[in-house]
Amino acid sequence: MLVTDEYVLDTYMTKLPGGGLEYGEGPIECLERECREEMGVLINVTGHFYTTDFFQPTRFFKDTQLISIYYTFELPANHQLKTSVRKFDFEKGKNGSQSFRWIPLSELTPEEMTFPIDKKVVEMLMDHR
Repeated sequence: MLVTDEYVLDTYMTKLPGGGLEYGEGPIECLERECREEMGVLINVTGHFYTTDFFQPTRFFKDTQLISIYYTFELPANHQLKTSVRKFDFEKGKNGSQSFRWIPLSELTPEEMTFPIDKKVVEMLMDHR
């Protein structure tokens, strides 16, 4: 499973790749754009996995709730995505910092994730192993 370690809004977080929907954009377009911007790769979306089915307030914005949509996708065989084996493999304390890691599904646990919805998705993946 590809995860991203980030330092954003003065918070260290480990989460699944993705980001916020921009006005006029569909969810798949958003995922494709985020992967181009953050990973520098063109992905192939292979299916829908999960959409949030419970109330989840956002951590960073008052009186706002979060709905997350999870898709499966493939990276191109010749991708140049730089990954690390070390968590938070970037300059510490610099907002906007990010690194990517692969975690074998056999080693992935909900505790690895920072946010509740990502934790639920990992639990669902564990049930499908």
